Amino acid sequence: MTSPPTTPVPAPSGTAVQPSQAPSAATPERPGRRSSRRREIGACGVLMTPFFILLVTIFLIPVGTAVWLSFFSDDEPGLGFGPERRVFVGLRSYTAVLTDPTFLSSLGTIVLYSVIYIPLLVIGSLALALLLDSGVVRLRSWAQLGLFLPHVVPGIIAAVIWLYLYTPGLSPVIDLLGRAGITIDFLGLHTVVPSIVNIALWSNLGYNMVVFYAALQAVPREVIEAAHVDGAGPVRTALQVKTPLVRSSVVMVAMFTLIFSLQLFTEPMLLSQSTPMINSRFSPTMYIYDAAFTRNNYGLAAAASVVLLVCTIALSYGVTRWTNRGNAPDEETR
Repeated sequence: MTSPPTTPVPAPSGTAVQPSQAPSAATPERPGRRSSRRREIGACGVLMTPFFILLVTIFLIPVGTAVWLSFFSDDEPGLGFGPERRVFVGLRSYTAVLTDPTFLSSLGTIVLYSVIYIPLLVIGSLALALLLDSGVVRLRSWAQLGLFLPHVVPGIIAAVIWLYLYTPGLSPVIDLLGRAGITIDFLGLHTVVPSIVNIALWSNLGYNMVVFYAALQAVPREVIEAAHVDGAGPVRTALQVKTPLVRSSVVMVAMFTLIFSLQLFTEPMLLSQSTPMINSRFSPTMYIYDAAFTRNNYGLAAAASVVLLVCTIALSYGVTRWTNRGNAPDEETR
């Protein structure tokens, strides 16, 4: 004989519900979802492993070695007849670098080089990209190829070519200018930095033009057509419509150009063979090379490398913060 079903009696007001009777707040995660998440984490780990291997072997280990070497120096005991021994010198190498007039002069040279080179490269490559995107230039593909070809030439070969064009008695350019009554010493005191800038522009202008042109191709055509309908001409459309839309590419090119400018080495090293205006410590990288392989002072070279790395990181961070601060008002208006 079965008992009749019992109806649940509601709990009186003011009484607490037992934990066993309360509904579960969170549903347990399903086994299929867990396995899917594990597979995603495993795939991310597999894909990121080559990056971390390269980061450790190419960046972290050399930086750590340079920092370690900067705190040591090789000293010769007695009158120099005994074997060299490595001794801990602390911050002595950093003090020597930061008080060396030649190193400070090399930093000043890089500042002058960057002030001339970076605006010319960014503005020039952006202007060429805008011209190609506007359709004014005919045979656009051939124009892109012709502008990009100098970047294919290795830097050392480009420096040799321009060294030939800068050398009096060999350069046809100097001979033509001389016949016109114009005398220019491209490797003089006041022209050597612009001459190096010219080599870098010739090599890198076409590459950055391609970067800007690719960014301009991603601009919605509807925006450009709307600007034309509003009465904007080609110049106004390029400056006030297209350029703001590729601002991120402009910042990226400017940052990479700044980093590469601080590593200036190949061009002045080759030109130093033909002019006394470029000494062995003309740029910070040449100073590091001279300290390591000419003076055999690896502690000094390591300290200079760390100082240059800190300057590069600080400038890159400053550019990033300045860019983010400039984008903040735009995001707030949206």
